[in-house]
Amino acid sequence: MVQLIESDIQTKEVLDWKGLHLFHFASSSCSQKTRVSLNLKNINWHSHLVDLGASENCTEYYLGINPRGLVPTLVHDGEVHIESNDILTLLDERFPNVRLIPSGMEDQVAVLLHHEDDLHLDLRTLTFRFTQPRGKEPRSKKTLKNYRERGSGTVRGERDAHKNIEIKFWETAADTGITDEAVRVSTGRFKAALDELNEQLQSSKNLLGDDITLLDIAWVIYVNRLVHCGYPLERLHPNVNDWFWPLRNSQDFDREMHVPPEVQKAVDKRHEEQRKLGTTLADVAGL
Repeated sequence: MVQLIESDIQTKEVLDWKGLHLFHFASSSCSQKTRVSLNLKNINWHSHLVDLGASENCTEYYLGINPRGLVPTLVHDGEVHIESNDILTLLDERFPNVRLIPSGMEDQVAVLLHHEDDLHLDLRTLTFRFTQPRGKEPRSKKTLKNYRERGSGTVRGERDAHKNIEIKFWETAADTGITDEAVRVSTGRFKAALDELNEQLQSSKNLLGDDITLLDIAWVIYVNRLVHCGYPLERLHPNVNDWFWPLRNSQDFDREMHVPPEVQKAVDKRHEEQRKLGTTLADVAGL
């Protein structure tokens, strides 16, 4: 569990907050899976929107709460928790009225969620290449300077290397863009993972049996983003496709994953341009 200690936190006011507070962004995949879990568990919470497009995650205020500058962040009665899968596990422990981790499968779910989390930068890679135009410099030098210098830079009292990974991603995106090779590598990782899920779903309704679990929530969010990027899900993974759409279209999922019309219009326009040029995800990845 990644719970920050007091010395990590520079925006001290949150240490006195009562109740459940979530810092999140509408289209963030990690925020979406947290909000879906809150819906399914019928938990009341206070919303704090962080506009990633306006770089609000790089302000002194937010980096003073989460030194990694990522969303979501959970504040529960003054405790500050970061890392979405840790937050999901914590919520399941503290609000057991609806269990999303089957009893006796805690360790197995933790391992599977870690495997899913390892693909997060791959998801960002594909999103930036195949959805909306991002420009040559998706994070400005000023924004990265703010990100580098603000916040404690520590997690649980120790210097945190995670920020350097984030900075490297944004600097590479500005210097070389998202290359075809990066697309092929990231798509290959997802295809291998989805091949396993497709086989697993031959014999079960959901990923760990009949009931919805945290693993289903996490993968619905990822698959949704992949489909949004143009990944040919139905052709390559028919069992995953049949599992995905009923959950994606259910109320608890759909209201957290809705794409604003203007955003969808921009994505559709980009996909049409890619089809004309032969540069869709399927084209570049050789699918």
